[in-house]
Amino acid sequence: MNITGHTGLLALFGSPVAHSGSPAMYNYSFNKLGLDYVYVAIDVGREGLKEAVAAARLYNMRGFNLTMPCKNDVISYIDELSLPARFIGAVNTVVNENGKLIGYNTDGIGFIKNLAAHNIEIADKRIVVAGAGGAATAIVVQSALDGVAEISIFNKKSLNFDKMVETIARIKDEVPNVVISINDIEDEKLFTNKIKSADIFINATAVGMKPLDNESIVKDISAFRKGLVVADVVYNPLETRLLKEAKERGCTCIDGKGMLLWQGVYAFELYTGKDMPVEEVRKKFF
Repeated sequence: MNITGHTGLLALFGSPVAHSGSPAMYNYSFNKLGLDYVYVAIDVGREGLKEAVAAARLYNMRGFNLTMPCKNDVISYIDELSLPARFIGAVNTVVNENGKLIGYNTDGIGFIKNLAAHNIEIADKRIVVAGAGGAATAIVVQSALDGVAEISIFNKKSLNFDKMVETIARIKDEVPNVVISINDIEDEKLFTNKIKSADIFINATAVGMKPLDNESIVKDISAFRKGLVVADVVYNPLETRLLKEAKERGCTCIDGKGMLLWQGVYAFELYTGKDMPVEEVRKKFF
């Protein structure tokens, strides 16, 4: 790595960030493509975020990524939001365009791009999403914007449930043709029947991740059939109980690591205007 007086600075803001693989992934890609950027991880929580964003302006940083607990609060400190970021209410990528800080959310796009990498298109498809948190919201918003025919969301009655109701109203204003609903996941019969009639089922909850790694969000495995695509946002373990049971029933299964890769690929494109060397990055870091 040859740092010069012209080297552009990028960073990850959040806490904790010491475990993050983003610096290695981005710096490898910059070096591979001969791009004069360097990417670092900066541990900053909610209390220091305003100053961190001000510093990004002062240092004319090309941009920065955000992880917990900064994804929501950063909206107050930047200048503009992409349409998905505005609907989702969270930002994970900020790009400095000549002094204007523009916020994006690449999670939903990352999920859709990962499906496309497996030759699965979502346009005109019927999808079922379990969950109503940040990942679910990003996936729902991007799916609606990308032309999905029907979205059925299932979650427990909670604050996230109520927030998703508000998000659905915003989506319908922008995409009036999409059929979208949210339902109580405790209605197991409805949940099972919706999965049976869907093209794609997505688990966007933490069920399947430790300490819930022995559980699946789908209790009735008769919901699974050959031809159904089952995708999980959980990537540790890579094969969750959901994916194992779905695979045994003949479903096409997609694990959560691809979403992690592709959201980074899209952020890289926003920063540099270039394509990340995806296959090399996948082999080396994923």
